[in-house]
Amino acid sequence: MNIAGKAYRTIWLGDDGWSIGIIDQTRLPHALVVATLTSLEDAARAIRTMQVRGAPLIGAAAAYGVCLALRQDDSDAALDAAVALLARQRPTAINLRWALDAIAATVRRLPPAARVAAAYRRAAEICDADVAGNYAIGRHGGRLIAEIAARKRPGEAVNVLTHCNAGWLATVDRGTALAPIYEAHDAGTRVHVWADETRPRNQGAALTAFELGAHGVPHTIIVDNAGGHLMRQGLVDVCIVGADRVTSHGDVANKIGTYLKALAAQDNGVPFYVACPHSTIDWTLAAGDDIPIEERSADEVLTVSGRASSGDLVAVAIAAPGSPARNDAFDVTPSRLVTALITERGVCRASAEDLAALYGGPP
Repeated sequence: MNIAGKAYRTIWLGDDGWSIGIIDQTRLPHALVVATLTSLEDAARAIRTMQVRGAPLIGAAAAYGVCLALRQDDSDAALDAAVALLARQRPTAINLRWALDAIAATVRRLPPAARVAAAYRRAAEICDADVAGNYAIGRHGGRLIAEIAARKRPGEAVNVLTHCNAGWLATVDRGTALAPIYEAHDAGTRVHVWADETRPRNQGAALTAFELGAHGVPHTIIVDNAGGHLMRQGLVDVCIVGADRVTSHGDVANKIGTYLKALAAQDNGVPFYVACPHSTIDWTLAAGDDIPIEERSADEVLTVSGRASSGDLVAVAIAAPGSPARNDAFDVTPSRLVTALITERGVCRASAEDLAALYGGPP
């Protein structure tokens, strides 16, 4: 993604050849701040506090976290401890475990002296594969948007509703749910995006809007509960969201509120697509009810962060003093509500049969 004419990935190898650079997403959209990770603990904290967030990106960050751990201790015990620590940071997104398993499998069979270099190579491969897969998702999804555009009146924009942030900032580059939008926009298709705020952390208002603005995509921020209303008014042509985990039967875990968007889409005849790479598919689970749902701090519900008129970044209490809050970070959308999955290999129904046919079955 380009910001003010400079190309960025969300995570990269430092000039020293071993430290890891990230964009601190807790400071966006008000400040573009780069942070440096130099230890396993730095990587774990970045994932836990959502300096990096989005299923594919936390997988990449975890892979580099293993690299940093092995620089300090390249033993089997240290490898196991690093994988266990990083896996605990965010339980819902399966990409985290997928990346940890991939890098551990690479280095475990090697002698300790060869592990650090091999780990860095594998982490870089994970990042590059993510980018390539996201561009492929964009091409497949972009064709769907182009088909909708062909049915509209000349000059009329395709209105896309998305939820949370599943763009460049949620991946290493380009994004999942936003990749088809970028693809269509870059190809000259008129696209307009409804970006709902996505309480409680406001990733839609803060991050998706930031991305779309930087790329020049027309967009409008809406409150979370406006999506169904806009669908009833005929102002939404298609919904495209990302995913943190997809079961082998096509059930989808994504940011809390996704399920309600899918229900509204079905009631109003609006196609509802989920964009996801292969690393988001959990072949070990069939039912969405078996996906672990992360419950985050109540403080995220009881306060809101933003920039004051002074320019300072502040957290403001918004709830009645003394009231408790519950903060489930994700919900599950049953496969019956998903029109199709947009993957790097193509578009398929959210079903066990179609997923197995597309990927040749579980790995």
